[in-house]
Amino acid sequence: MRIRIDYTNMLESAVGAKGIPESELALYPERGRAALEGLRAKRDVIRWRDLPYNQKEIVAKIKAVAEKVRESAEYFVVLGIGGSALGPIAVQQALNHPRYNELPREKRNGPKLYVEDNVDPERMAALMDVIEPEKTVFNVITKSGSTSETMAQLLTVMRLLIDLYGEDALKERLIATTDREKGNLIGIAKKYGLTTFCVPEGVGGRFSEMCPVGLLPAAVCGIDIEAMLDGAAYMDKLCDSDNVFENPALMYALLETSAMKLGANIGVLMPYADSLKYFSDWYAQLWAESLGKKRGEARFGQTPVKALGVTDQHSQVQLYTDGPFDKTVTFLGVENYRTVFTIPHAVDENPNVAFLSGHTFNELISAERRATEHAVTVSGHMNKTILLPEVNANTIGQLMMLFELATAYAGEILGINAYDQPGVEEGKNMTYALLGKKGYEAKLGEMKENSARRTV
Repeated sequence: MRIRIDYTNMLESAVGAKGIPESELALYPERGRAALEGLRAKRDVIRWRDLPYNQKEIVAKIKAVAEKVRESAEYFVVLGIGGSALGPIAVQQALNHPRYNELPREKRNGPKLYVEDNVDPERMAALMDVIEPEKTVFNVITKSGSTSETMAQLLTVMRLLIDLYGEDALKERLIATTDREKGNLIGIAKKYGLTTFCVPEGVGGRFSEMCPVGLLPAAVCGIDIEAMLDGAAYMDKLCDSDNVFENPALMYALLETSAMKLGANIGVLMPYADSLKYFSDWYAQLWAESLGKKRGEARFGQTPVKALGVTDQHSQVQLYTDGPFDKTVTFLGVENYRTVFTIPHAVDENPNVAFLSGHTFNELISAERRATEHAVTVSGHMNKTILLPEVNANTIGQLMMLFELATAYAGEILGINAYDQPGVEEGKNMTYALLGKKGYEAKLGEMKENSARRTV
């Protein structure tokens, strides 16, 4: 079940002058050793690496609460944004039926899952059209307890439940996932006696899928969270190897940072499986928010782009073959899909169509991936493939830990802090000012000074 990275097509020997030369590859052992030592020194700070090992009691509580929710609820609604939402969405799409919410109850692993990761007013109103509050459990997730979007969602749900059923309903219908001691949400949770899960110290939002943030929604929907953690632990051990050529996450980080130096400041993630479609969304936040930083006058980062094979062969691949050499493409391939679907015989008299009959969709999508890899390679563009033996809870745990560690190693190589988000905080503070939060009056003044607009 080990996932592997084939990076052959990142190299000059495969793609030509725009690839990574062997002379650069020769520097990887020394460069990788420095990144490895830097990350090991932070082990006590970046505690998301310990999540596969230290949550036995928490997992037992998660499973117990999840079982009660599965028995009592027809709908489970996650209120959150960013890492609090993208991870649960990615895991649900990967490991449950692709049309999960449309299945009848007896064919589902749990209640219908809705993840409200935006504050579009039409979206919130639409949610109320499809759920029945008396059959719904809400899980509000924010470590800081001050995220405006999530707290606005929470206020909406609290008002709804109180008006319909009284304050006692909050204890039955609302679960909080937040910091153990700090922030607004923990105070609300204690006041109303909510079932509460804590986000551990040293676990930022985009690194939080393997703690209650992601594990509770997964367990509610019948996903094997222990297998996910086992996969993450396995990958964590692989990615602590001193040998850079046996350390998948470190190699991924070295390849991408080398590509950045060659001008590839765009990174495309293109899974060839609908089950992995939303991994691109999760990865985009992880890579962009962690590595898009400045240090003095220097600016760093690689813009992540989401694609889906085969769909985006017909919308994006033209750019990836004939466009500029400013990007790398990472394909996600699957060796064994969970379903085999054969293409039937229907028009055997037409050889231009009949050649497909007797093959499977499995063969077709794999051939499409290999063909696209070839087209991108012969056009001289760098690409690599991460191959999953199959999509299951263990390999999903591996994949998430691989990407998290690759991001952390890239931060070490670039010499930046991969765990803060000062640019995000600026937007949050301006939102507070625009909505009249006390203490942010000066911030509002900044916007008024730059309020002149030119329109056409």
